Amino acid sequence: MFRTALRNVLAHKARLLMTVLAVTLGVAFVSGTLVFTDTLKKSLSGQSAKDYAGVAVSVTSYGQGLNDQGEKEGEPGLSQATFDKVKALPGVASVSGRVTGFAGVGDENGKLIGSGWSNQGANFTPVKDGKDPRYTFVQGAGPAQADEIALDKATADAGKYQVGDKVRVATNAPVKEYSLAGVFTTEDGAVQAGGSLVLFETKVAQQLYLKPGYFKEMSVGAKDGVSADKLLADIKPLVDDKHTEAQTGAALAAKQAKDIEEGLGQMGTMLLVFAGIALFVGIFLIYNTFTMLVTQRTKELALLRAVGANRGQVMRSVLAEALVVGAVSAVVGLISGIGLAVGIRSVIGSLGAKLPGGDIVIAPATIIAALVIGILVTTIAAVLPAWRTGRIAPVAAMGSAHLPSTAKSLVVRNVIGSVISVLGLGLVMLGVSKGGDAGRMIIGAGAFFMLIGMIVLLPLLSKPVIGAVRPLLQKVFGVPGKLAAQNAVRNPRRTAVTAASLAIGLTMVTTLSVLGVTVGTVVDRMSTEKLKADYKVSMADGTGHLDKSVAETLAKAPGIKAVSPQTAGYFMIGDKFRSASGVNPATIGQLLNIETVSGSVDSLGKGEVLVAEKTAKSEKLAVGSTFTVKYEDGKQGTLKVGAVYKDMEGLLSPYVLDDKTLTQHSDESAVSEVYVNVEGGASKAGQQKVVDALGKNPAINVATRQDMRDEMGGMINTMLNVMYGLLGMALIISVLGVVNTLAMSVFERTQEIGMLRAIGLDRSRVKNMIRLEAVVISLFGAALGIVIGVFLAWAVGTTMAKSMPDYELILPWDRIGIFLLLAGVVGVLAAMWPARSAARLNMLTAIKTE
Repeated sequence: MFRTALRNVLAHKARLLMTVLAVTLGVAFVSGTLVFTDTLKKSLSGQSAKDYAGVAVSVTSYGQGLNDQGEKEGEPGLSQATFDKVKALPGVASVSGRVTGFAGVGDENGKLIGSGWSNQGANFTPVKDGKDPRYTFVQGAGPAQADEIALDKATADAGKYQVGDKVRVATNAPVKEYSLAGVFTTEDGAVQAGGSLVLFETKVAQQLYLKPGYFKEMSVGAKDGVSADKLLADIKPLVDDKHTEAQTGAALAAKQAKDIEEGLGQMGTMLLVFAGIALFVGIFLIYNTFTMLVTQRTKELALLRAVGANRGQVMRSVLAEALVVGAVSAVVGLISGIGLAVGIRSVIGSLGAKLPGGDIVIAPATIIAALVIGILVTTIAAVLPAWRTGRIAPVAAMGSAHLPSTAKSLVVRNVIGSVISVLGLGLVMLGVSKGGDAGRMIIGAGAFFMLIGMIVLLPLLSKPVIGAVRPLLQKVFGVPGKLAAQNAVRNPRRTAVTAASLAIGLTMVTTLSVLGVTVGTVVDRMSTEKLKADYKVSMADGTGHLDKSVAETLAKAPGIKAVSPQTAGYFMIGDKFRSASGVNPATIGQLLNIETVSGSVDSLGKGEVLVAEKTAKSEKLAVGSTFTVKYEDGKQGTLKVGAVYKDMEGLLSPYVLDDKTLTQHSDESAVSEVYVNVEGGASKAGQQKVVDALGKNPAINVATRQDMRDEMGGMINTMLNVMYGLLGMALIISVLGVVNTLAMSVFERTQEIGMLRAIGLDRSRVKNMIRLEAVVISLFGAALGIVIGVFLAWAVGTTMAKSMPDYELILPWDRIGIFLLLAGVVGVLAAMWPARSAARLNMLTAIKTE
């Protein structure tokens, strides 16, 4: 029987090739994800271990913290006195202190080199013989004077800088020129991520990033014979502060390795989810393939039964075929996955990120996973066709090549499908009523059961839905249209399985599209209706704070009409911390459209505070209410509510007050952005005025209103594009499923097609009949997926509505139309080979086929 199974595999190479391809795609995605994450994990962990190779103990300060009363406590960093005490310990061989922050380098045109978020600055800290083991200088040396810097080689090359050149460097302070003292190579994470690294003289770095005489970190080297644990025990009493942490270098490297593993694990999980979707869709293709092969061999299997093979042997022969196909698919998928991992690494490298070097890691677990998934998925999908094969009675099988499904089995199927669908629908509605993250989790579970229920019910749905369009097909396409509609529902089980693969893919694509467009519209509406500013000035790294002088400089510049900083701050009301925004009362009305529910924005100029509507309701505040606050510096004050405004989440904090009131209680700059209007309105010339006023600072980004829109909606669009790409694989497998279904349909109707040809249906109309059948099945699955996708998008969106002002579900009819069009194209493309095969059938040979 096993030899028979092998011969059957080789006898149906073309159709089994599609099954192999479907499983291979899924396995390749799984194995590629595992290989890539394992390789990256090993490389990053190795780099982390290398960074701490000579570090016995590492001490990190997290700066000043807040006590329960909202007052700052502790020191801003590790003081020079602490540094000296650690250095004086008998077991210490060396100590180096480090401070870090943002630093941007401009090229010859003043444009920022590297990715803003990974452009870093640090101090040069020679440990021995004037060298720092973290940096290898290929030109010059480290900075020794206040006006000197050193650059990593990639940045120096990009800016065409040589030792001795003047380099414009910007932090959050005004741009400044430094003399280039040296160029180095490094495996620092910022540089590896595609950014830049600027090394300053230590006192300069302290002034820029912390405070004179303070470090953020200390790396301690041990003398020969002194253990890291012993040194750690000696150091801890000297840095006994709840905002400071001391660890051995080995422990810190291990912690970083664990953090890397967790971070990559999240990315890997997301990719594996999509691989799972592709494999799930592939199950339908495999099921259809083996159903088709079994149907074609009904008489052959019946003959085997007649000559002595029992049911178990027949079942095992089919499962053996699945085992062979699964094993081949798993091996090919594993090899393809390794190539995919190499490809991902190359693509990331071409985008500017420099991943750590290292060999590709193919863990035993990856090989086992590929083999188990490939074989298991294929075998599971073939179980039902194999079981049905064993139940065929020899005499019945010899008398009929194609046995229809019994009415009883369809009734049982419909009942089970209805129960599962109702359960899924109930869970979705429960999630809608619950709302929030918990509600979305419940909706996710409900969506799963809804999809399973839909798959089970598809044979029931196919007849009335496709039957409804049959008159239209007959009217437009004539006899081929009528025959195509009839053929599409002739075997409802097979049509359902084929349509299911497309329905699953389109359900997910539609859900994501509707949600993405809806959220994007809300964000765009916020940027167009709430933002009146021509430009937004912010740090290029997207996270740092601007120097207070930026707003002052712009306010004095010619051609600037209105300027307002937005300072991020906080105060305490009772025992709770509350975030606040500091703005310019005189100009904020020209830059942001703040809609008031009661009171006036002008009250800001009187020293009063604006409160967001939701906050006002929860705190029971109204215009004229007063409340006591405690500021960052511990001083208390009384604020009066001058207006209640409609929430502007993402633009303003719940409490808005005069910037001067907020900043006088803080000694640190926390200006997140500055809004600007120029005379004559927004234009390229106006944008250049702002850039020039800031000294063409490469570290500062001047964003137009369109840039602000893109910034707000960019993450959503990026996520959608990634999702579309990942789900595209599932749709490719769906195309293969349609091809298989049509091939099976053509085989079953060989005699019928011969008769149609004999009575006058020419080859072109035979092709049209097959094509239309494919289009009908594809559009049926797509339409069902779109309907369910829209429903799930509504459900998920309802849970988000409370946290998004002016939320309103938007249906992207253009994208939905494209999805349906693509489904039709899928049908046409999938029908090419089966239609050609049907049209080329010899009439006499086909008529004689049993």
